[in-house]
Amino acid sequence: MLQKALSAFQKKTVGVSTPAAFPIFGIVPTITGKAVSASSAMRVPAVACAVSLIAETVGSLPVKLYEQEDRAAVKGHSAYKLIHDEANPWTSAQSLREQLTTDALLHGQGYALVVRNGVGDPVELHRLAPETVQFETDGLGEPTYLVQLSDGRRSYAFQDILHVQAFGGASPITLGREAIGLALAFEEHISKLFANGASPGGIITAPKTVQEEAKAKLKASWLDGHSGPKAGGVALLDEGMQYQQITMTLTDAQFAENRLEQIREIARIFRVPPTMLFELTRGTWSNTEEMARQFLQVTLKPWLTEWAWAYARCLLTADERRDLYVEFVTDDLTTTDTAARAAAYGQYRSMGVMTANEVRSGLNLTPRGDGDTLQNPYTTTGAAPAPSPKEIPNE
Repeated sequence: MLQKALSAFQKKTVGVSTPAAFPIFGIVPTITGKAVSASSAMRVPAVACAVSLIAETVGSLPVKLYEQEDRAAVKGHSAYKLIHDEANPWTSAQSLREQLTTDALLHGQGYALVVRNGVGDPVELHRLAPETVQFETDGLGEPTYLVQLSDGRRSYAFQDILHVQAFGGASPITLGREAIGLALAFEEHISKLFANGASPGGIITAPKTVQEEAKAKLKASWLDGHSGPKAGGVALLDEGMQYQQITMTLTDAQFAENRLEQIREIARIFRVPPTMLFELTRGTWSNTEEMARQFLQVTLKPWLTEWAWAYARCLLTADERRDLYVEFVTDDLTTTDTAARAAAYGQYRSMGVMTANEVRSGLNLTPRGDGDTLQNPYTTTGAAPAPSPKEIPNE
């Protein structure tokens, strides 16, 4: 599609508003005729909800740098401030993660430039607009980034560009543009329906022709007596007139169901549980709680893994990555399951499957010196062991 558009530009002049130019600007028309771009897709409430849900959650989760051996937080490293506190003097670490995740969701890629001091340590991270960055890979797959800056175009190695990308390097907006285009078409259709052709709530019929002036008086009288706070009262009709209420037709009901199905389809595009997009048709108390856990495992975990490696690749040297690692603290997302986690850890401890330090590691706690034994804490006491028969002196 892009090559065809470029050929059209080479053969003849094409206006920027013509469909042939849309692919060059990331706008591809759908079967419905709606051109889906990042800005138009965000006008769909379900898309805006999914993007903000993922980006804000990734941004709000704390990130820390740990020692591989004892899981102690390494607060003295220059990378710790960039991932936990602030990316630069005017941008918090949370805000940068939110911005780059939003870029990846809408455009497929999110970039930030790593600024280093004289000895090569990273000191700041600066967001780069996705349209200003182009990356190329060599035969081994090593990327090189070409960045258009205010003073010209520069080339950067992969260690100097923090790069987060969506699945397959393509935005969910692009992969699901047909479903989003259909949602846009539904929104436009229902808007025009209510603006220009809304159906009345009921019809008054008469056995004989009524003059226009009489119709106007009858309508005004009806609205005055049966609208607003007077609605629901008893109606009295003269001269054989009858009132017929208009109910929702099968087509209207099917249209409403199709709109709900588009919300579910957009939820599939972003791999977000429908209940988290406030589509609660099939939501119950139990499956809503389960979907919240699925949100962490299915939706967020790939993004958190991508972010952890992006941080490590740019902010840690190859030698440092052997001893240090970056990890998101997801305890806040599993607080509703605290009782189940405690019960499971308790069973593992009593079975002799996990040590106390392994449990503490799962809870993001530092290890203890006496926490590496597999003794059952529920049966072991602090009393000295009973002496063997050979050690008992003869009386």
